[in-house]
Order: sequence, then structure tokens, then C-alpha cells
Amino acid sequence: MTGASGVGKGTLRELWLRDQNVFFSVSKTTRQARPGERPGLDYHFVTEEEFVAELAQNGFLEHAEFAGNRYGTPKGPIEAALASGQDVILEIEVLGAMQVRQQSSEAVLIFIMPPSLSELRRRLEGRATENQAQIERRLTRAREEILEAHNFDYVVMNDDLERAVLDMHAIQRAERSRSSRISREALKQIVES
Repeated sequence: MTGASGVGKGTLRELWLRDQNVFFSVSKTTRQARPGERPGLDYHFVTEEEFVAELAQNGFLEHAEFAGNRYGTPKGPIEAALASGQDVILEIEVLGAMQVRQQSSEAVLIFIMPPSLSELRRRLEGRATENQAQIERRLTRAREEILEAHNFDYVVMNDDLERAVLDMHAIQRAERSRSSRISREALKQIVES
């Protein structure tokens, strides 16, 4: 899932995944932690050198630079979770989502949409973690990202948090029910029972 900075991805994700056995991939970033962020739970905060070394070893499923900082999704934990049959959730940037789509046709891309740019501005200003110039850069980027929403499988409007969580659950149920996700062996077991 992706969406503009400040759209509420983290809050939506936490509520959506509550009480589920789903693997949430914690990204690595070179940016500094914001107040309240928990290392290892929200992000793995690494140095530029550590990030570049992992990138050189092809250790990321996807990676991008945003607002002067690098972000990447480590491959290893995702491959292990998928091999064990778990659903995997990534909270990544738009460019990263496109990289994932190129690598996996089974990936389901969800774009979290703000109700408006003025509401997005209010949310960014309300979290009080960036100066006005940084907020303006994020809003400029948000305009670009919103125009890419048509490249995603689903768009969830985050204007009402409870409804947005219900929409995320509906997407998850629908995707688990796709006939292409049912193995031939599972179908044979049903027929033979």
C-alpha cells in the first residue's frame, strides 16, 4: 500500500492488521526517526553507508529516494514469510510499488487517497514534524503521486478511517478468494473428498 505522506497509511495499517497473522515488512530508511517512531517496528533506521552496502548486495525488493532520504524493503524477510504462506504487507512509496509490480504479477497495489490536498496539508502541519518548506515539497510530491493512482489495483479514500479499514478488509478478502490463488492440489482435494 502506498499514498502521499500524511495520508494516514500507518494509522490505517495498524487498524487494518489488528488481530491478523499477516507479515508487515518493516522498511529501512536513512532518515532520522520522528518523535514517537519505534526503531524496528516503524522503520529500521540505518546509515547511508549501511543502506548502500545492502543495495549493492541486491538486498532490497524495492528502493526509492524520497525527500532526500532513502527507503528500501529488505528481500529476505518477505521471501521467508511468503514461503510460509503468510500474506505480506508493504507500506512503500509509489515508485517502490511500481518496482514490486515489475517483479511480481501477484502483488496487489493499493493507493491510499487523501480526501483533498487541503486536508493533507492540515494533517502534515498537524503532526508538526517538518518545517513549511518540507511540507510544501511533500505536497508537490503528493500531487504527482495522486496522478499515479490509476496504476494501482485499488484506491481507498481515507476520509473516514473506519470505512477505510473496512475497505482494506474487503480488498484482502477478495484477493484471497481469487481463483488464481487456489492451487490445483487444493482443488483436487476438494473433488476427491
